[in-house]
Amino acid sequence: MQKFTTTIPLSLYIHLPWCVRKCPYCDFNSHQAPPSLPEELYVNALINDLEEHLPSIWGRRLHSIFFGGGTPSLFSESAIEKILQAVHARLNFGADTEITLEANPGTIDESRFLGLRLAGINRLSIGLQSLQDDKLKSLGRIHDRNHALRAIEIAQQVGFDNFNVDLMHGLPNQTVDDALSDLRDALAWKPTHLSWYQLTIEPNTYFHHQPPTLPSEEILANIQDQGHALLHEHGFTHYEVSAFCQPQRECLHNLNYWEFGDYLGIGAGAHSKITDIENQVISRHWQVKNPRDYLNPEKEFVAEKKILTTNDCKFEFMLNALRLIEGVPTHYFTERTGLSVNELEPALSEAKHKKLLINNDKKICATELGQRFLNDLVSLFLAK
Repeated sequence: MQKFTTTIPLSLYIHLPWCVRKCPYCDFNSHQAPPSLPEELYVNALINDLEEHLPSIWGRRLHSIFFGGGTPSLFSESAIEKILQAVHARLNFGADTEITLEANPGTIDESRFLGLRLAGINRLSIGLQSLQDDKLKSLGRIHDRNHALRAIEIAQQVGFDNFNVDLMHGLPNQTVDDALSDLRDALAWKPTHLSWYQLTIEPNTYFHHQPPTLPSEEILANIQDQGHALLHEHGFTHYEVSAFCQPQRECLHNLNYWEFGDYLGIGAGAHSKITDIENQVISRHWQVKNPRDYLNPEKEFVAEKKILTTNDCKFEFMLNALRLIEGVPTHYFTERTGLSVNELEPALSEAKHKKLLINNDKKICATELGQRFLNDLVSLFLAK
């Protein structure tokens, strides 16, 4: 039987599913916005969704809040404020709670960013993807370089001193110099956090059906090596597979995922992981994906729910924790799965023997070799 010995951090994820148009590489649950966005209907549905799940999280304090999408910056400042007021009326969080909103440079102006700041957003994640117009065009983005740089400038002007920029590398026909130029241009604006990840071709995307010409493995390796060195020169710590930050500026919301914390997801297609200490179980549930279904009062918000098995907990914990470059304290495994660390054997010993995990009983952490072969390392913890 599982035994949870401590309160687990809880985050809230709020999914706003619409975009101006769908990007060809995107496999997220996002949909092209209709001519008239059903903003009021959707906000009311989010509040009702939250209400339904209050019994499972009652009395717990929110560690972080994250508005993702889609393009959350399509929603008005008043809509974001109404959502946050509704959350605050039902759950406990304070001025120190990290509240992030994803913003597309093609959907903002100075009044919008100022309004979001006043509504309670204290961290932005700005989706640049590239700062070269030809690359942005190939990615189907609705903004150009000038829009992107202006978005960062406005964010700083209205008082956002904590912001992330998203950049992609391994783009169609991208050279090493192209990728490093993007990094240098972004770093010049002194973001506190940078998500720098390689473009991958995912199923059910336009790029999957019409694949672009991507850089060779040699070019990709050079981009990563030189990019990591450049980020290190600028004082950024590489703390997760594709995340870099200035000191003490990790994304607390994502860190909670990787450390196997709890999170409630509301909105179309949002996922949740909730620990029920009274019944000693961890459950996952996810909401209906299509916004039309989500807004249909005759349909349930929840599409499916499952109780995690012991094997699920072991694998999912390791899948998340091993993404962190410094790993996690070993006691997190017991505290957040309710299981003895002995449940990870014999895979734990095998991984250490293969030098994929550091040999330290107080820490679960991949070695440099383990980081390089992360999929192989994680697969050791799949049920056999």
